[in-house]
Formats: sequence, structure tokens, C-alpha cells
Amino acid sequence: MTWRGSVTPQDRVFACLPYLLPLVDGLMFASPFLNQFPFLQPIFLPLLILRPLTAFPFGLIIFFALFLLVIRNENISHFVRFNTMQAILLDIVLILCSLVLSLFGNPLQAGFLLEILFNVVFLGMLASVIYSVVQSALGRYAEIPTLSDAVYMQVR
Repeated sequence: MTWRGSVTPQDRVFACLPYLLPLVDGLMFASPFLNQFPFLQPIFLPLLILRPLTAFPFGLIIFFALFLLVIRNENISHFVRFNTMQAILLDIVLILCSLVLSLFGNPLQAGFLLEILFNVVFLGMLASVIYSVVQSALGRYAEIPTLSDAVYMQVR
């Protein structure tokens, strides 16, 4: 739904870029999945290069830079700001999941149930990111239930 005006090809590209943040942060949940399907490891290998950039000090700087310089900037199109905020909220969901799941320990040593939880979080994040990137590339707003409602409240 492009209700805030037309979406240029440049806006589509810039709307897809913020989804790298939850994709890279979601790799912390990927180890059980990639151990079960080792032939998929080369696909995610380039993202491991970006992993140190989302560590504590840099990740916080990236978060505030995106929030203050993109989302709160009215000169940037609504489409880009919407997708940036949605990527940030996806990343916050991943951070909360990592805090909860860190109480249980290492998934490869803790058992079958924890591996399932890690796989569900990783595959859910991957599906959300792929859906959002495809919708953004097509020039449509990616409507993720509940998450998009929170984004619409933040981005005017």
C-alpha cells in the first residue's frame, strides 16, 4: 500500500537496506539450523563479516543513527522511514528473544527443545526479513501483524 505518495526506485533500495540489521543480529540463533543443514552455511557466510558491526558499542550507535537521522527526519520519504522503523523493531524483538533464551544456555548442549526454539526464532526472523525486503523492492508496505501497527504509531 503506497498511500503516502509514489515510491521511487531509490526509495525501494534504501528501504531494503535497514533489514540487514535484524538479519545480521538473527545469526546468533542460526547455529542449530545451520548444523542441521550445513549446505546452507555459504549463503549466510557473507553476513558473518557484518556481525562485529552489530556488537555492543557499534550496534547501539547504528540504532540511534537510524532512529535520529532517518526515522525522525521528515525530509526522508515515509516509505523509507516506515521500513527503517520496522527493521529496528524486528531487531528489538530479536534482542528480547536473545535475553530470554540466554537464560537457558547453549542450544547445542541444552537439548532438543532449545534447538527448536532457536530454529523458530531464526526462521521467523528470516521469513519476516525476506517478506519485508520483497515487499519493499516491489514498492509496497510490508504489513507484519502487530509490528506494523507499532511502526505506524511511531512514523507519522
